Amino acid sequence: MSSFPSALAHSAIQAAFTDVFVVSGAMETVLMDLDWQFSRNMTIVRDGERLILINTVRLDDAGLAELDQLGQVTDVIRLGALHGRDDAFYVDRYNARYWVMPGLESDNDDATQTLSESSPLPISDASLFRFETSNVPEGIIHLDRDGGILIACDALQNWLGPDEHFCDASRERMEGMGFFAPANVGPVWMQAAEPEARDFQRLQTLSFRHALCGHGEPLCDTARESFSATFDRLFPG
Repeated sequence: MSSFPSALAHSAIQAAFTDVFVVSGAMETVLMDLDWQFSRNMTIVRDGERLILINTVRLDDAGLAELDQLGQVTDVIRLGALHGRDDAFYVDRYNARYWVMPGLESDNDDATQTLSESSPLPISDASLFRFETSNVPEGIIHLDRDGGILIACDALQNWLGPDEHFCDASRERMEGMGFFAPANVGPVWMQAAEPEARDFQRLQTLSFRHALCGHGEPLCDTARESFSATFDRLFPG
């Protein structure tokens, strides 16, 4: 396991809804020849005794022990092209099935399974939304429970402000780039993906009250209304 990226600072596992849990952790990377450190989120969905990890964040030994108390990790889902740092760690540790968006398959991994809107997912009450116009693969999981829960990666974000996982330089840059806004569409993802309005129009037809995003705070009860207002602002008319 020493060949995998090490665990970075992270929170304890927190319950968001019944059988749905979240963890916030640090991410360190180099972009545009600059060092960045900011926060990211993993969502854990329990389906019976099984655990499905989405937008993985590697946990330290104490966090892994806490995870194992919740159930048995059987599946790992990668929803976005810009995430995936810690997926291989969990796939290896738990011999888990690995599910990825179309376009993210590895030629060297026959065990990887491609997510599809028309095929069953490893969560019994879930369906997949796929951005059809994006330049980079990106999807959203819709859970049909608690009024509808979206589990997003980079497209939908709800960063209300920088947290303890940010370095000062990243905080200052990202404030200027417009990252810290409620019910936001990720600025870097938007630039890379160049999505068209029709994807967001399709997304607005889903029934949901809550959103758990790859970055930021959980958005509860008003997610559909809040994100719809953002979509209308970004794609007027």
